[in-house]
Amino acid sequence: MTVLILAAERDPTADRMVRELSERGVAVLRCDTAWFPESVRLAARFEGGYWAGQLRVRDRVVDLAALRSVWYRSPGTFGLPAEMSAVERHWAMTEAKMGLGGVLGALPLTWVNHPARIADASVKPVQLAVAAGCGLSVPDTVVTNDDAAVRSFATAGATVAKALGAPSIVEAGGRATAFTQRLDDTDLADLRGVELTTHQFQRWVPKAWEARVIVAGQRLFTAGIHAGTHETHVDWRNSYADLAYSRPELPDDVAEGLLRYCACLGLSYAAVDLVITPDGEWVFLEANPGGQFGWIADAIGAPITTAIADLLTDPAGPVHAQSTPWPTSGNRTAARVAG
Repeated sequence: MTVLILAAERDPTADRMVRELSERGVAVLRCDTAWFPESVRLAARFEGGYWAGQLRVRDRVVDLAALRSVWYRSPGTFGLPAEMSAVERHWAMTEAKMGLGGVLGALPLTWVNHPARIADASVKPVQLAVAAGCGLSVPDTVVTNDDAAVRSFATAGATVAKALGAPSIVEAGGRATAFTQRLDDTDLADLRGVELTTHQFQRWVPKAWEARVIVAGQRLFTAGIHAGTHETHVDWRNSYADLAYSRPELPDDVAEGLLRYCACLGLSYAAVDLVITPDGEWVFLEANPGGQFGWIADAIGAPITTAIADLLTDPAGPVHAQSTPWPTSGNRTAARVAG
């Protein structure tokens, strides 16, 4: 049986997974959807009630029946011919998504995570509503394109502006990132442009420190993130070099809430960001269903790649013993949550 890894061509975290699975003797087919259609060929047929056929990726050919699971790891956009018109490109892109993606999605495979679940779980308003419903503490939030609503919300307490979607864009050959920003009087006095689209404004949560929790099946790996500058205190993505890490104990109620959250959204993997207040309250900020974990695994010595590999190779099996020592809070079972 073969594990299909859908990832960008240059992805060190995907490289780790290929090594992990190869060391277990598991066959791996790695594919970047940016290679389609030039280096990817699909020949699938629906007969006798199921899909069969072959997937060719460069010089590798795998029977669809031989696939056991898929790790969806942010692959690239289909690499359609440059000479296509905009209309042709839009049509071909849709056909490729519905065809290649549709056939793979129709197979009886385990996904970590399925693209449809990723799409649903990436919507920030949905995240906040589900997290609150699962018993997690969530900050008050406004989504609006009305400047009066922004000012009204900000009068009740310190407020930050945060992107609803991807925080960065590529323009003129460079990358610009929209970091979380605390609003001051100058910002509130000039809100021109707010009316052009919706924006997310959220109550500032006092921070003692922050945490990223990686959920992999029933395992939770918690990394404390400690800012070293004012900029990283507001948004730790401002400078990874100014961060320090710890391995805190994850409270039981937070762990159980995160597992319920992932179950509600059909996720077997998520990277969750939380704030820990000076009073010790853990507050949910957001959960990325395809979030990075490689640097966290290195920073705190967490066997996250191993945990995800277990999901891909034995998704229906028991929670396996960790390959490296880990605090009790890092390995919770469904039985414990239910009990």
